[in-house]
Amino acid sequence: MLSPQDQLTELVRTLETQQHVFATDPLLITEKLQNEDGKPIQKLHRRASRIDSNGALTRVLGKIDGRIKGIMVVMSVVWCISGFLGLFTLLQANVVNFFYVLVCLLGFHTIMLLGWLAMTLVNQGKQSSNWFASFVSPSYLIRGKDDVTKAAVNLYERQLHHSGMRWYLGRFSHQLWLATLTGMLLAIVFLLIVRQYSFSWESTLLSDQALITLTQILGWLPSMVGFGVPDSAAIAQSRLVTDAMPLSVARQWAGLLIGSLLMYGIVPRALAWGGCALMFRRKKMRLDLKLPYYQKILSFWQRQVVDADDFNEAPTPIAPKATVSAGKKLVALLEYPTEQDSWWQSGFDNTLEGDVENFGILDDRDDMARLKTYLDNHPVQVLLGIHNRALPDRGTLRKLDQIASHAKEGLIVKLLNDTGLTVDASDLHTSESQQVENQGLRYQQWQTALSAREIGLVDTDA
Repeated sequence: MLSPQDQLTELVRTLETQQHVFATDPLLITEKLQNEDGKPIQKLHRRASRIDSNGALTRVLGKIDGRIKGIMVVMSVVWCISGFLGLFTLLQANVVNFFYVLVCLLGFHTIMLLGWLAMTLVNQGKQSSNWFASFVSPSYLIRGKDDVTKAAVNLYERQLHHSGMRWYLGRFSHQLWLATLTGMLLAIVFLLIVRQYSFSWESTLLSDQALITLTQILGWLPSMVGFGVPDSAAIAQSRLVTDAMPLSVARQWAGLLIGSLLMYGIVPRALAWGGCALMFRRKKMRLDLKLPYYQKILSFWQRQVVDADDFNEAPTPIAPKATVSAGKKLVALLEYPTEQDSWWQSGFDNTLEGDVENFGILDDRDDMARLKTYLDNHPVQVLLGIHNRALPDRGTLRKLDQIASHAKEGLIVKLLNDTGLTVDASDLHTSESQQVENQGLRYQQWQTALSAREIGLVDTDA
């Protein structure tokens, strides 16, 4: 899976292509990062973190990641408890058939481990079916119909279907087996502490010498790390035991049982877990910087400023000064309210003369349709108030163009700096100087947009 920083960066990319409105304007952040040092991937991470200034995107990603890991922890605990209870049930008799218990402990586990190893070698380089992606789908773990939640769920589902996830799923499978074997080990140690067992073996086909040879082969690896192994006399003495045996012999069989579980069960499974973890790190999903979205940003950052002697800086676009007509006026606010009474009166040499009608706030399609119908039937000049929080994005500029095309006496704009409104959630994580700088850049963006459309701007300093 992607690293947390890569996940946030990719989520920002997905949302920005869907025209999502972020806590901080991506254009402003991209421009500021142009002159900062760092590798491209580091600057992209920095850009995503600053765009998510209120931490909303990070919280959604963290919630999904936390719930996936929580499911893994719960499943591991359940497997550990099941291993403990299974072996606890198996060792209820005082006389235990050693080889029967050993087969119950390691038989199925060994078959599954060898099967996994064979499938890994056969399917090397191929993508295995991803059952985990459907079993732990992020859509089951988090509910929400907002754009951020939907995009985050899709991002996690894309990661779960990545080819490198086969190693992630292998690691999780080995983790469950390790939990089961650990539960069995705890049960063995607990029962050997509180109860005294006798160990026996029985066979119709195998002779004493064959079982002695088998036991010595089985005990070679545990004996290398210090576990006791029954000698030939103890092995022969343990055949068909139905009553208590000498404590020294019982301890040798108990040591072989614990050593076999460790060396033939837990250690091989832990090595397989480590191998999957290593391969997953090598095959880990990474950002595709060749995507047009990232290439456009990186290309912008790589632009070099030419020498001042050879370059004449283009003048900053400035909107023309608003010309107020003598006829009837229609005043309206674009999307945001204001607490300023008669906001349309300030900023002029004289108060507006003539009839002034207050249309209210233009927000949804119904408001725009009602306004266009009114303008088509009434020759008025429109004074549009735009709050300093409003972004000159596509939707806003589309409304501006529609109003300008229907206003028979023209359209003029006044930019409102209303500090009395409720503070935006994104501002809680932004310094005062940063807020001022953002407002200044946004003001210049509006100057550029109005200049391109030749829409007059009311000088608020007048």
